[in-house]
Amino acid sequence: MAAWRIRDYHADDVDGILRLWEQVTAADAEPVYNLPEVLASCAKDHAVVAVVGDRVVGAAIGRTAHAQGWVVFLATASDARGQGIGSSLLAALEARMAPHGISKLSALMPAAETRIGAFLRQGFVLKQDLHYFERYVPVQREELKVLAELGGRVMARGLWDAVGGMAAEKDLLERRVVMPLAQSELADRFGVVPPRAIVLFGPPGTGKTTFAKAIASRLEWSFVEVFPSRLATHPGGLAGALRETFTRIAELEHAVVFIDEVEEIASRRQGEPPSPTQGVTNELLKIIPAFREQPGRLLICATNFIRALDDAFLRHGRFDYVIPIGLPDPEARTAIWQRYIPPAAAGLDLSALVSMTEGFSPADIEYAARKASQAALENAVYTGDVDPVGPSMQDYASAISTTRATVSHEVAAEFLEDIDAVGRM
Repeated sequence: MAAWRIRDYHADDVDGILRLWEQVTAADAEPVYNLPEVLASCAKDHAVVAVVGDRVVGAAIGRTAHAQGWVVFLATASDARGQGIGSSLLAALEARMAPHGISKLSALMPAAETRIGAFLRQGFVLKQDLHYFERYVPVQREELKVLAELGGRVMARGLWDAVGGMAAEKDLLERRVVMPLAQSELADRFGVVPPRAIVLFGPPGTGKTTFAKAIASRLEWSFVEVFPSRLATHPGGLAGALRETFTRIAELEHAVVFIDEVEEIASRRQGEPPSPTQGVTNELLKIIPAFREQPGRLLICATNFIRALDDAFLRHGRFDYVIPIGLPDPEARTAIWQRYIPPAAAGLDLSALVSMTEGFSPADIEYAARKASQAALENAVYTGDVDPVGPSMQDYASAISTTRATVSHEVAAEFLEDIDAVGRM
């Protein structure tokens, strides 16, 4: 089946909704909500559709009442099932409804309904007697304003599963960081104190930011990225801006706070007179202990240059773990290539691509893959190829040969030394 995409409902999609309704009623018991209710919600409430070209192949429709959200209708065309469309529709519908302050999202359907996988995959819980699903929305109305003012957001579900390869790093983060936080009561029974702050270090482009966002998605906590460069214009200076930002973060029930390139505000303190950044470093060192006392919080700092960090910054008691995120191994490179090779590409030697990109970061591989796709597109357009087959092995080989690896051999060697010197896992 051709590629599908999800968009908001348009008025001229009504025929597609009717066709989906006919399929549902022909295969299952009569839905809980009747057709007039479904069409009314399309027009005045919340609705998203999945389309292939101009054809509607799926729809999710919902309504809100106070803090309660209801899924009024969810359907996927019979020839489009098994592609994750239902789960994606539910995620998109929740994203449209969340700004209205819902704290619970529920669905009612007849007991004869058997297509419940999309709800289960999206975090709903099956109730008895009826197929009744409910899901508590992690960020509720009172937090949305604060989150918006901080420039934060709720990450889409599924980012953790979408991280391809990097199995060792992912497994370590799952066991050390995610599991104790996600199962805090069980961790407490075993005497495990969930982490409050971690450092991710490694060469540029290796996925540190991706992991930070994926952890927030996995925990279903708000994600707030602190940008030192943006805070520098604050009337109280960078130190004052940091203090005010973390005070506002304390108003959130749960939060993953991410500071990238933390060496900008936590560099080694040295020299007389003190450098302008020393006051900022001192302020951050005071903020972290107070942050650690608040439950439902995780600070993730990332750096490409861990040797530049102040010694006091990394000591025990401030950061629970100092975790290396290195260049992708062959398994990880395979997963990354599979993510960016389009279906139209044929006759590729994936193992050769993996071998040719040894020493490449995930960002390098993405760049080479997109460069090959662009070259193939231009060739198809300008040669008038009526039946293009997508990027060829030659396109990829050419793109790889002209892509400069972000991480030099020297930097890679220093990273291995840093693992032994400062890694704490």
